[in-house]
Amino acid sequence: MSSAVNHPDTAPVESSHAEPASVRRERLSFGGFNFTRSPAGRCTASVDLEYDGRRVTGICEGQSSPIGDLRLGAEAAMNAIERFTDGALGLELLGVKLVRAFDANVIIVSCAQRSSRSTRLVGCYLADRDSVRGAALAVLNATNRVLGNYLTTR
Repeated sequence: MSSAVNHPDTAPVESSHAEPASVRRERLSFGGFNFTRSPAGRCTASVDLEYDGRRVTGICEGQSSPIGDLRLGAEAAMNAIERFTDGALGLELLGVKLVRAFDANVIIVSCAQRSSRSTRLVGCYLADRDSVRGAALAVLNATNRVLGNYLTTR
């Protein structure tokens, strides 16, 4: 049996305030997430990111396991970021962990830029409903600063 998780709550939120055409967004937006599991235990995670009318998708496939599923979600987000930047950031996922804290599930990811391995990027996300999706969002939280720098200097 294949299961798919789509999250309509990740759709862009419309604002009543109009932005001038000259104002550019400073961050990538999370466009969507999908996770499927085949009867044989193979999983596919897909993350969509959007920026300035451009949409990129990162995909990661692997064998299902509790920690492996989290890693697939995080890797899919990393792949989307790498596709968006054409590999300029050189990100590497060091680890992903589900932690129970303050009566909630928190996903924590650690990653690094290959050019600066001494600097770790750490992000977290409160993921009570969907921990695999939370792993993808934790990657975005971890990489916000370097992505912001990339967007302002390109």
